[in-house]
Amino acid sequence: MQFKLLYKTTSDWTDTVINHFDLFLVDHAACERKASSMAMSMVAHYPDRHKLVSAMVDLAVEEMVHFKQVMQHILARNLVLPPDEKDPYVNQLRSHIRKERDAYFLDRLLLASIIEKRGAERFKLVADALTELNHPLKSFYSAIAKSEDRHYTLFLLLAEHYFSQDEITLRLATLLTMEAEIIKALPLRAALH
Repeated sequence: MQFKLLYKTTSDWTDTVINHFDLFLVDHAACERKASSMAMSMVAHYPDRHKLVSAMVDLAVEEMVHFKQVMQHILARNLVLPPDEKDPYVNQLRSHIRKERDAYFLDRLLLASIIEKRGAERFKLVADALTELNHPLKSFYSAIAKSEDRHYTLFLLLAEHYFSQDEITLRLATLLTMEAEIIKALPLRAALH
C-alpha cells in the first residue's frame, strides 16, 4: 500500500529554506533527534510487539546517525543548537490521535508514516534546490530524502502487520485530510515543518 499527500509543498517554502539554510540545518538536527526518540518511545510503549520493537530499534539508530551527520555540518559552520522547541506541525497532528488503546497505536503508526512522507517530499525539494546551486550538501539531502521514503513505507508496513486494510484505509484518509490542512496553514519558516 502507498498513499499520496493531499497538499504539495510550495516553492516559497523551498526558497525560504535555501535563503536561511543555517536555520534549516539546526531544525533538521532537532527533527532527527526527535525521530530517534520517537522510535525508542514506541519500543517502550509496545515491548510485546516484537516486529515493531525490532524495526524501531533499527530506526532509532539510523535517525541518530543522521543526527550525527547533520551535527557535523552544523559544527563545521560554527552553529549552535538552540534550546528545544515544540514542532507545531507534529503537535497539531498528535492532537488528533485517538485515545483508545488500539486506535492510539494505529494513529501513531499512520501519523509517523505521514510525517516521514512529508519529510521525504521536503528533503527532496531541498536536494533538488541544492543540486541546482551545486551545493556540497546536495548528495547528503538526496540520501536523506530516500531514507525518509523508506521510513514512510516502514510505518505503513507495520500498520498492515497489526491492522486490517479497511481500518488503515479509512483512518488514513481522515489523517491525510487533517495533515493537508495543518501543513497548508503553517507559516513559512526555514524548518522541515
